Amino acid sequence: MQDPIQKTITFVKQTLKNAEAGHDWFHIERVFKTALNINQEEKGNELVIALAALLHDIADPKFNNGDENLGPNLAQSFLQSIAVEEEVVQHVKMIIQHMSFKNSFDDNSFTSKEMQIVQDADRLDAIGAIGIARAFTYGGFKNRVLYDPSIKPEEHLSKESYKNTTAPTINHFYEKLLLLMEKMNTAAGKKIAAKRHQFMLDYLDQFYSEWEGN
Repeated sequence: MQDPIQKTITFVKQTLKNAEAGHDWFHIERVFKTALNINQEEKGNELVIALAALLHDIADPKFNNGDENLGPNLAQSFLQSIAVEEEVVQHVKMIIQHMSFKNSFDDNSFTSKEMQIVQDADRLDAIGAIGIARAFTYGGFKNRVLYDPSIKPEEHLSKESYKNTTAPTINHFYEKLLLLMEKMNTAAGKKIAAKRHQFMLDYLDQFYSEWEGN
């Protein structure tokens, strides 16, 4: 009989087989590996971390008409269907409900060591070389321009403002990606983030130089 992690991997691969390239199975797999890597230092509940990492983007609101309940509810239904202990199911559901960047604009009362680990792993996949690739992949998916010097980055003060932006992809670096290093929860996450953050700064220097024809 398959263990719950293997069953979940099979379910997620099938569910996300046609997903946008920045939010596909390979994104999930990277977050899963990174979360388990961080947990070697943090010593959280490995089953909760593994299941939350695997299911965190099972129905991303961006691709589901903004429905923020679909993902947590789908994760809950699936885990209950494979007889995962209810305490674990509810913990995973709460992590998925509260971990996204856009929810950091809300008064967020829920946290746990396990959520902090999965959140760090997910945010790490949004920065560095892969983060840059994912940003431009999603920008292309939404038909956004790469860069427009006349459109300045905004400081988003609300979830709605952040969700509704149509700004060029380069602006996303200033509106989210470059803010993530300071939002890391764990020592391991902060260490990995520092390298990836510097890579993005170097990339932007090169981008602007090439933009000017150099």
